[in-house]
Amino acid sequence: SVMPLVITRGSDQMAMSTKFDERGDLGVIRNYGAMLVELCSTIPDGVVAFFTSYSYMESIISEWDGMGVLRQLTKSKLVFIETKDVVETTLALDNYRRACDSGRGAVFLSVARGKVSEGINFDRHYGRAVILFGVPFQYTLSHVLRARLEYLQTHYQIREQDFLNFDALRQASQCVGRVIRSKTDYGLMIFADSRYNRHDKRSKLPKWILQFMSEQYLNLSTDTALVFVKHFLRVMAQPVDQAALQTVLLSIEEVKKVCPQEDDDEQQGDTTAANDANGDMVSEPV
Repeated sequence: SVMPLVITRGSDQMAMSTKFDERGDLGVIRNYGAMLVELCSTIPDGVVAFFTSYSYMESIISEWDGMGVLRQLTKSKLVFIETKDVVETTLALDNYRRACDSGRGAVFLSVARGKVSEGINFDRHYGRAVILFGVPFQYTLSHVLRARLEYLQTHYQIREQDFLNFDALRQASQCVGRVIRSKTDYGLMIFADSRYNRHDKRSKLPKWILQFMSEQYLNLSTDTALVFVKHFLRVMAQPVDQAALQTVLLSIEEVKKVCPQEDDDEQQGDTTAANDANGDMVSEPV
């Protein structure tokens, strides 16, 4: 089960966004820091946070350090940071998992489109929440991207802004999707940017996220979001009802009924392999 929440304001009701003209605002940075501290002190085990770029992550961490946010953060969780160095990041991931296994809990600060967002899974207690700071748009001054946008506009009449929005929301869903990896897994998806409250942005998220994103989870302040977070975690902490679970999971017999073709192919493959083996045995000289 998942709970997606759109947090648009801090506890002081100031709008939070990583828009270029707002991202350097100390009020926004302070609110993001306070939100992270509050969430990490409430959510158990592992929390993963994604930023829009390495440069933004470095600047915001530097500001948080000066504000004492990191010091507050370490009271509830160990802090690990993704870098451009693959060896360093791999080591940080190993230690992050160790901290989650030991019960100490950890928060991993990483970058959308980085190594962690692409192929690392944070299932079970390794990822009870994913926090997305901002909308992960591509760097629009890239020559490769400019050429691609021109090609799409010329050949398919796809507008530049439409493609950039679609691409950013696809990346956002890839990031938050790291948190859920099986039917019995559960996690929180925190979209921390006022732009996620806009229908044109939100509607581009996949249906498996949108089906859980009811009206009450939109346009939240940090305080209101924490009420939902605590309730969700309390419900999810209850033991799994095995009888109810059987109503969702298929038995081996039911799977075979659904995919009889694959079963026949396997039997045919086994028969062919057996015949080949017999043929080899016969052809061997005595």
